[in-house]
Amino acid sequence: MGRELAPYEIAERSIIKKYRKELWNPFIYAVQHYELIREGDRIAVCISGGKDSMLLAKLMQELHRHTTVPFEVMYLVMDPGYSAANRRRIEENAALLNVPVTIFDSDIFAAADSVEKNPCYLCAKMRRGHLYAKAREYGCNKIALGHHFNDVIETTVMGMFWSSQLQAMPPKLHSQNFPGMELIRPLYCVHEDNIIAWRDYNHLEFLQCACRFTERAADPAALGLSKRKEIKELLRELKRDNPNIEKCIFNSLHAVSLDTFPGYKTKGEKHSFLENY
Repeated sequence: MGRELAPYEIAERSIIKKYRKELWNPFIYAVQHYELIREGDRIAVCISGGKDSMLLAKLMQELHRHTTVPFEVMYLVMDPGYSAANRRRIEENAALLNVPVTIFDSDIFAAADSVEKNPCYLCAKMRRGHLYAKAREYGCNKIALGHHFNDVIETTVMGMFWSSQLQAMPPKLHSQNFPGMELIRPLYCVHEDNIIAWRDYNHLEFLQCACRFTERAADPAALGLSKRKEIKELLRELKRDNPNIEKCIFNSLHAVSLDTFPGYKTKGEKHSFLENY
């Protein structure tokens, strides 16, 4: 009789076996298709404590074990001012899943909480800057974030509806403020529903939103639906009539026909179709 598997071993096996088609295959496709990892890379996998980044950590562990392209990886957690309970939850989940995390502290929640306008935007911007800086300090040339297929679609639609622009979320990009550093998104082709299925199958409980503002709100509903939640609901409704709507949006980002656009922007400069009319 074989020994009983540890929770992290069960989670790893489920990625490779039960959810191979839904998680492992699209993960590997994104890594290869978008050329996210090269030989000699040292990558900081950034873990927020949520389901997406924790799955990303496990996928990167598996890839690191079996890849034919040598690279180094570390697992970086930034504590922007979590409550003691949320900090403990991240540490416990990392131990449960056998992810050797490196945790560092910052005061981002306090800084973002001190501004009245767009605290979430400021928080996200500061988070990325701190992660780039700490990753570089550890000798990394890339950071990996847990944005997935649905994040890509929702961001694109949000930009159209509220920012009056067609702007996607690329699978990788060069940092503007940290020369030589790159950001990669290995979950680019992984659907959120499948991440949730993997989480629930393994009976895992991750952080949802650990923001101080959300935590202290007496009635979370009073915060109103976020724009992203509105888009999620809209897409959910559209899928009832067209089950392929998300795939169509995603594929359209890979087949942009600039010849049909009256205007576009590249490298920060605006252009008009009249330039080549």
